[in-house]
Amino acid sequence: MALLLIVAGALVTSNDAGGAIPDWPLAWGRLVPPLEGGIAYAYGHRVLAAAVAALAFVLGWKTRMWLPFAMILAQALVGGLAVRMVLPKLTVLVHACLAQLAFGSLVYTTARPFFASHNGRSLPAPQVAAAVALFAQTILGAALRHQLIGLAPHLAGAGIAAVLVLWAVVPTMLDHMAEAGALLGIMAFQVFLGMGAYLSRSLTSAQPTPMMVWFTAAHVAVGSMAFGAAIVLALACSRRSSEGNLGGMAVA
Repeated sequence: MALLLIVAGALVTSNDAGGAIPDWPLAWGRLVPPLEGGIAYAYGHRVLAAAVAALAFVLGWKTRMWLPFAMILAQALVGGLAVRMVLPKLTVLVHACLAQLAFGSLVYTTARPFFASHNGRSLPAPQVAAAVALFAQTILGAALRHQLIGLAPHLAGAGIAAVLVLWAVVPTMLDHMAEAGALLGIMAFQVFLGMGAYLSRSLTSAQPTPMMVWFTAAHVAVGSMAFGAAIVLALACSRRSSEGNLGGMAVA
């Protein structure tokens, strides 16, 4: 559901529907506005946000891990502030940052029980660096979509992220084939989608086309998946390192 929410947000931006609903928390003064044009995208985004917030609350209630719910609530409040302030670009960028942090915290909270370390070791540096770089890359992408930066920083960030992903993946391929292979495959697919998004945007007019919209939305969604995959790989490597240390202590 959180991934669908990110897709919905990308569809709002790609369809230039950010200002389709000028008020918040109501929509054109109603609980359910007329679902036409950009209003349908903006309102669908709000409905999904409410659903994800409710699910994150249940997750927090069951696990006592309240960070995902707090991040999603903060994201919703910043999104409402952006609407009330007529979409200032900096506020929209903060909204995008919180969206990625909320998604990452959900991945961490959900995956951690499957990769729980036995002695509380911190997460390994290469995988954490890859996750941070991929998070930063999603934010550079959001800044590019909102015309806060040009293409060059996003391309430079992609190169740095690719190097750090290889640093995280190559040494772990034998011990963590599934997690490392997933991250590498998602990263490669992300590069393809980025090229498609750029070409579809450069070859079309100012009016959004379905090809441009869906390439862009997929690029955003797969970027979030890469960020999540890096978190899972870090958890897997942490568990392996902890098990190795416990084995060494047992031998000693």
